[in-house]
Amino acid sequence: MHAVVLHEFGAAENLRLEQFPDPVVAPGWVTIRLRASALNWHDVLVRRGTYRSPLPHVLGADGAGLRVDTGEEVLILPSLWWGEDDGAPAIGWEILGDQRPGTYAELVRVPADSVWPKPARLSWAEAAALPLVGATTYRALFTRGRLRSGESLLVLGAGGGVATTAINLAVGIGASVAVTSSSSAKITRAQSLGAIGGVQYTDESWPTTARALSPSGAGFDVVLDAVGSWQDAISVLKPGGRLVVLGASRSTEALVDVRRFYFGQYDLLGTTMGSPRDFAGLLTLLDSRKIAAPLIDREFALDEADRAHRYLEAGHGFGKVVLTQG
Repeated sequence: MHAVVLHEFGAAENLRLEQFPDPVVAPGWVTIRLRASALNWHDVLVRRGTYRSPLPHVLGADGAGLRVDTGEEVLILPSLWWGEDDGAPAIGWEILGDQRPGTYAELVRVPADSVWPKPARLSWAEAAALPLVGATTYRALFTRGRLRSGESLLVLGAGGGVATTAINLAVGIGASVAVTSSSSAKITRAQSLGAIGGVQYTDESWPTTARALSPSGAGFDVVLDAVGSWQDAISVLKPGGRLVVLGASRSTEALVDVRRFYFGQYDLLGTTMGSPRDFAGLLTLLDSRKIAAPLIDREFALDEADRAHRYLEAGHGFGKVVLTQG
């Protein structure tokens, strides 16, 4: 088969389309002929060597296509071997594309229980873009963050797949959403998805401006932080609010005023990609509410994976970046 193969960690130019061995059939596993594969920032970290993947390696966690054995239209949940405890993943949990070949290919082999029916209303690109950010965001907002209709949410860093999915899901259940971004254009795009407004975090006074967007200026019920801005994020929470952390793209360390934190009765909640139960909850929500499909920013051909990575890293897009296999 053709696959995008990484032989050396580093720059996007190291991603090259070439021949790679076909997946081997094995009991409990199924092979998918992929039609689309979505990019995630996680893929960039794999490419850079953060997760010490074996080389040569095929990246990619998200994908949608046809089961080779049955011809069914399916998508892949890349959260492998989570286990039965929804509190946290079990030992041995991994993300597809970390330690075993992923979805930047014509074919991929995955455990049978990681394959789910493709929602009929989604295109191939939208279906491929749903699982990782969908399960991650659903878990962050609802399983961990306990967001409810009528509450308020601030999403830090509008533009990426998690941020756009968070807006869609929160607006879909009747929560109010505001965003932060370095770009006024991205704030405008977020408003087109249903956000009430946003602030540019390049302004040092952004927490004050953001807080003014919350109901009665009292602060937000939930802040979704994929960037690592804990101190600022806590400052815009209402008393008893919840800070849900799922990334550290701008900072890997945080300084927190401990007294202010416990007097504020805040919750600090860490989260990762969701479990199969989280994903089932997401699909049920999509079926029961008028929630928009994943927003696709740009599609690239499989042999343009290096260009797609450079585009993702540039940070100018709004929504998901997808590779198409025809």
